[in-house]
Amino acid sequence: MSFFQDVINIVAKYYPQLLSGVGNTMLIALTGTVAGLAIGLLTGIVRTAPFSRNGFVRALHKILNAVIAVYVEIFRGTPMMVQAMVIYWGYAFASGGNTLPLIPSGILIVSVNTGAYMAEIVRGGIISIDKGQFEGAMSIGMTHSQTMCKVIIPQVMRNILPSVSNEFVINIKDTSVLNVIGVTELYYFAGIIKRQSFETFQTYLVVCVLYFILTFTVTRLLRFVEHRLDGNDSYVIFGSQSDSAAEIHIKTAREG
Repeated sequence: MSFFQDVINIVAKYYPQLLSGVGNTMLIALTGTVAGLAIGLLTGIVRTAPFSRNGFVRALHKILNAVIAVYVEIFRGTPMMVQAMVIYWGYAFASGGNTLPLIPSGILIVSVNTGAYMAEIVRGGIISIDKGQFEGAMSIGMTHSQTMCKVIIPQVMRNILPSVSNEFVINIKDTSVLNVIGVTELYYFAGIIKRQSFETFQTYLVVCVLYFILTFTVTRLLRFVEHRLDGNDSYVIFGSQSDSAAEIHIKTAREG
């Protein structure tokens, strides 16, 4: 039997498992990225917020900043595979042998891991905004929370979109490490198919192609969203001499 025939047979015979793996992989990666972004936004806002004049609130803010810093360093400084084992089996140890459902466990692990990276991405995005915008918002009576929600965060979201897209792509690939706790994502099913078909290279080649299709499609879609947010390069400023209606009005006034 030829090599290509083996590949076709694997796809034809095991496509339900492959599709299930793709679905679980995308579910975990997408949910984990969105949840991680939410964690990153919250921690980024807290870390860049000005300290209160109230002594108790100021001390609480410093403690919270220290906790966030420890969280970021731990989850950025350890492999996701190890984090998966510690979180999953740590919960089982603490609960007397009870374990979390596998898919929710995968989402939780990816979320807290992504949140650590998103925290730094968001913090960098907030710092990159010109301080004059903070001062301008404060000068018209906006509170810090109003300034962040209505002025800063919308700009930050656009600026960090490429980094968020990159994290999403990374999460699609990194879900493969969750097979160590038995999460039924794409790589997990690849192991099952390999053992049943005895076709190791062909199986992992198919899975490799599927991962590439997923990441390539997501990258292109998010790049399209970026272009849409950028808007059209050709635009007309209303009320200016570049507006045809304004030009006609100006010309008529001069002739009159």
